[in-house]
Amino acid sequence: MENAGFHMIMRATERADGEILTISQLNKKVGSLLENSFSRIWIKGEISNLTMAASGHWYFSIKDERAAVKAVMFRGRVALLDFAPKVGEKFEFRVNVTLYEPRGDYQVQVDTMRRAGLGDLHEAFLRLKAELEAEGLFDQERKKAVAPMPRAIGVITSLGAAALRDVLTALARRAPHVPVIIYPTPVQGAEAVDGLVRALAQAVGRAEVDTILLVRGGGSLEDLWSFNAEVLARAIAASPIPVISGVGHETDFTIADFVADLRAPTPTAAAELSCRTREECLLRTQSALQALTVQMHRRLERLSQRLDSALIRLVSPEQRVARQRDRLQGLRDRVIRATAVAQQHRMAGLLLQRTRLVRATPSIDALRENMRLHARRLALASAQNVQRQARRLAGAQQTLQALSPRHILERGYAIVRNERGEIVKNAVDLGAGERLGVELGRGTLRVEVLDAHPLL
Repeated sequence: MENAGFHMIMRATERADGEILTISQLNKKVGSLLENSFSRIWIKGEISNLTMAASGHWYFSIKDERAAVKAVMFRGRVALLDFAPKVGEKFEFRVNVTLYEPRGDYQVQVDTMRRAGLGDLHEAFLRLKAELEAEGLFDQERKKAVAPMPRAIGVITSLGAAALRDVLTALARRAPHVPVIIYPTPVQGAEAVDGLVRALAQAVGRAEVDTILLVRGGGSLEDLWSFNAEVLARAIAASPIPVISGVGHETDFTIADFVADLRAPTPTAAAELSCRTREECLLRTQSALQALTVQMHRRLERLSQRLDSALIRLVSPEQRVARQRDRLQGLRDRVIRATAVAQQHRMAGLLLQRTRLVRATPSIDALRENMRLHARRLALASAQNVQRQARRLAGAQQTLQALSPRHILERGYAIVRNERGEIVKNAVDLGAGERLGVELGRGTLRVEVLDAHPLL
């Protein structure tokens, strides 16, 4: 390589008729040759002689056990880094090989740098991502829906993490009515992976939350590496409780993000996606209350109409007394007319008839008491009729609930549909390899037929 480069330089500097180059011309040609031959390559080594100039440029040397090379990183490239290197630290550098023409010094211009070993971590990340994706752990079909109104929310993170404060602040603002249960664990370091898996298993085993938030703040690839562990990814995929990941910043992606049922760009965003706001819950509750009130009013109106119809068919005691009173008034009129005609001739008979009439006159007190008795009986009969109708309605509701397909599914049965959405009733209609949808009491499944055995 060195001999080939030397010959290239020699050929480039040859001139017809013995042309002689100046030092400036020579350095310019050598610089162009280096830049064209060694453009955007990766090297690795240890930083030494670091100088951070007031202009924002960095000047340093990159060395290994046997050699060193001068390096420069200009201000625009420095601004893209999120860390400051230290003397003695090892890095991998993407560089262009150049020549500083005024002094003829060979150097490298650094485009970017990363801590040594991050390349291997990135390759391991890509390998595991491809493996889990091939297994279907990232498929949207297997991911569980997040409950919009959870009874409680679990948070898996470190007690001292800023992410925990962000999550608790967001939940206290959005949904103060939802309890929060913290499953503390380290999120960085040698024990982080085992701790995260144990915390997730604890949340699943206690079954006291409807949603789990897996969160931590931002950091380097090494800081977030615990969330790229295969054992954690498989634990998330196996969790029956929906998991929302909120790891790092918006541009950070981990294996846990791809496996989780829902990925949030930040811990605060994870908290916002975990439940509806208190105001939204109140609005939905008010809407349901209004709908229930309207239904109750309509039902009472229908029952009131039924009661009025029943009352119309009943003869009230007042009507019976009125009829008796009309009849009595008619009799009295007839007596008066009869006595007026025969007054002079039948005085003695009139006295006798008057006496009989007094005795024949109905007792008002007895009729009034009889009327009260009938009124009480009518009220009792009406109340008993309402109770009977209420019991019939309750029985009908129980029967409807018992016959509900959803109730049957809750007892462990399932509804199986083929790919056309038709309900499967006979194994003869199925063949091996056919995909089916299975509706359970809680949730659905996608299965594949291995073999079909019809009943003989």
